[in-house]
Amino acid sequence: MRRVEHIMGFPISLRIDDADAAPQDGDPVFAWLREVDARFSPFRADSEVSRLDRGELEPGALSAELREVLDLCEHYRTATGGAFRVRLPGRGLDPCAVVKGWAVQRAADLLADRGAAKFCLNAGGDVVVAGGPWRVGIRHPERADRLCTVLEVTDGAVATSGRYERGDHIIDGRTGRRATGLLSLTVVASSLTEADATATAAFALGGEGIAWAAAREGCEVFAVDAERRVHRTPGLPSAGAEAPHHSDRRASASRETAMGSGKLRRDETT
Repeated sequence: MRRVEHIMGFPISLRIDDADAAPQDGDPVFAWLREVDARFSPFRADSEVSRLDRGELEPGALSAELREVLDLCEHYRTATGGAFRVRLPGRGLDPCAVVKGWAVQRAADLLADRGAAKFCLNAGGDVVVAGGPWRVGIRHPERADRLCTVLEVTDGAVATSGRYERGDHIIDGRTGRRATGLLSLTVVASSLTEADATATAAFALGGEGIAWAAAREGCEVFAVDAERRVHRTPGLPSAGAEAPHHSDRRASASRETAMGSGKLRRDETT
């Protein structure tokens, strides 16, 4: 079963490879994502987020889902020393950097709860997969027709933050200026909630975000810095490569991130 809808400003595609998959299996997924768009979009005047931003809702009147999202936003603000912020000076409340991954992960959980075993849910290039292996290509940050690398993921999520789709749109909340230091940063994690928010938060941190993301439990990282050097943690599930044992991963990741970088040529392909 394959289906694509345009929600939250980007295409969301669902592929279910189970033998008994039916077209209606995607209905709860897309209904949930449309509900999220209506309730959490800062671009809709009647959304819960917009009403909170205008002071029309008391904290006690917030939905459990919005409280969960705001708690996640605060977690990443604290973890990055303020580089990641959803309320910047002169701007309204915008939790989209957390909402997207959180909402799509919940949609994937709906699929799993309903018995789907092998699927790929792709939301604007950030994906949740189950029942793989699935191959996920990481786009070259300067060449739309090229890949930097290909990952092989069985169950988990992959998210990338970069400049190539929306330009310098990520702000370093510590300075109020556009984040520099990275061209793109990809995170592989067990959930898209973690992968997407970590990728965005790390990008806001700039060059120091690579080591910060690599140090987060359960996260593997592939990054291209502003000097076009490639950084990767050794546990990154590259296609055809065997990841190290979990007990060895975190210590070796720190060494790899600090020392293991190579030049990304403009014509590099995988």
